[in-house]
Amino acid sequence: MKRADVRVVTPVLLGLVAVSAIGLAAPDYWVFLSTSAAINALIALSVGVVYGRAGMVALCPMAFAGIGAWTTGWLNLHMELPFLLEMLLGALAAVPVGVAIGLPALRLRGINLAVATLAFGGAVAVVVFDRGFPGANDQRPVVRPDVAHSTTGYFFLSVSVLAVAGLLLARANRGRVGAGWMVVRDSERATAALGHSVVTTKLLAFAVSAFLAGLGGALLSGQLGILSGVSFLPYASMVVFTAAVAFGAVHLEGAVLAGVAAVILPEILRQLALPQDIAAGLFAVAAIQALAGGEGGIAGGLRAKFSRNTTTALVTAVPTRDAGAPTPAPQRARQATSELRVRGVGVTYGTVRALDGVDLLVRAGTVHGLIGPNGAGKSTLIDVISGFVVSTNGEIHLEGKPVTGLSAHKRARRGIRRSFQQGRVSPSLTIFQYLALSSRGTVDHRLIGELLDAFGCPPQSTTIGTLDVGTRRLVEVAATLVSRPRVALLDEPAAGLAAEESARLGSVIAELPERFGCSVLLVEHDIEMVSACCDEITALDFGRVIASGSPQAVLRDPAVMRAYLSGAADAAEMVI
Repeated sequence: MKRADVRVVTPVLLGLVAVSAIGLAAPDYWVFLSTSAAINALIALSVGVVYGRAGMVALCPMAFAGIGAWTTGWLNLHMELPFLLEMLLGALAAVPVGVAIGLPALRLRGINLAVATLAFGGAVAVVVFDRGFPGANDQRPVVRPDVAHSTTGYFFLSVSVLAVAGLLLARANRGRVGAGWMVVRDSERATAALGHSVVTTKLLAFAVSAFLAGLGGALLSGQLGILSGVSFLPYASMVVFTAAVAFGAVHLEGAVLAGVAAVILPEILRQLALPQDIAAGLFAVAAIQALAGGEGGIAGGLRAKFSRNTTTALVTAVPTRDAGAPTPAPQRARQATSELRVRGVGVTYGTVRALDGVDLLVRAGTVHGLIGPNGAGKSTLIDVISGFVVSTNGEIHLEGKPVTGLSAHKRARRGIRRSFQQGRVSPSLTIFQYLALSSRGTVDHRLIGELLDAFGCPPQSTTIGTLDVGTRRLVEVAATLVSRPRVALLDEPAAGLAAEESARLGSVIAELPERFGCSVLLVEHDIEMVSACCDEITALDFGRVIASGSPQAVLRDPAVMRAYLSGAADAAEMVI
């Protein structure tokens, strides 16, 4: 078992021992409340997936729980199935509903999505739950399994289900699935650039969230026996959501704290003869405080405070050649085959032509520079090639095959990977998680180590949020290469780097085709770096190609000098 797994399993096992003591020693009433806390924790865990991980505000967890409870109750009364199978089927029944309500998340954001999901929860409560749950009219309760027939036995069943669900989810969160959720939360464009479908990633988060909430509802049907729609009203969803956000249900311990608070606090208010609305108000205040303090809620704060892994940001220079004078461009033999060909590409925004009939050829095994003044259309061309902007005309071919109509994530899977001018690396991930998410197929640990070594990045376990801006850019460039793409589109990778670091980065980029087997299209304002590492250069101005050829020829071209300097007096500075 890996060390990371041990760190998760150990506290869960200790928690099971503790709750076992409660189940054996406590009166039945408190055991019943503890069971309710475990079930609420499971539903809070579902909020941790769709909101805490994937960043989507869904205010209908109790609607999913109600569907799971209704289905489990119906199966229990009409079918002779094992209770655990009935629970599983009840949870699965909530999944397609979760996917259906997740579809608006592909278009809606923030408060609009929150209102849509809250309205959905209200509609389910009116259409489904108001008609009654199976067995409610004739007072036929859900029959528990023999091993969990007693209050204590059902408590152990509920805690066990919570523990298993929490462990499986923790494992998923440490893998590509969880990393994908975190990246789509921070940047949908980065998700697609890594070769992952934004649609699939979001809908998977809703499906898993609905399953967990449905599982909680299935347990609730066995605990209460006879259900009413009052337990699944939108108000109950709001309480669960605010508690989950406040305590940080993105972590298992945060979900447990949310479940305990959602049950124990109302009980305390009841014994003090105080209004139950106070609990919802306190949760709301705590949730606002948690949002103001950053992600993770109370559990995230405790993890940050007591974490033994105090990784500090390291600024490590790329260990390659000496960065004195610019390194001459490598003398690679040009290949007749083209890796990437752009023909007649145009992009129009209203009356403005951002690109006008652009032709570009990136030969296999070469580094091709793309230069031009601000507003020339360089980043727009990168967006068109990578699939984030649809061209009004023109064609794009990769290895002779058209990719013009493909979406961004499909182009990434075909072998077109890119970095961004503004950093879009998810700060919550470790370097290894980010590069593993960008990998294609099985994670190549040797290649990841080689890339991080080549770019002088910190250890793989370092959290990206602790890195300085320049080092984050290097990690992002490394992520474009870990899938062994056919073409790497690097959009100003030297931004944020000092002159010495920029020169060293240029040396590494020059070696990428030979070392990692890919062609490179480099967009960069650092002319010295471009001339040092590129085999060919294309210059743009006002969306048109004004020069293309060898670095020496392009940089001496009068049209290029005028575009950069608007006069011949200072143009000699560009002559290399």
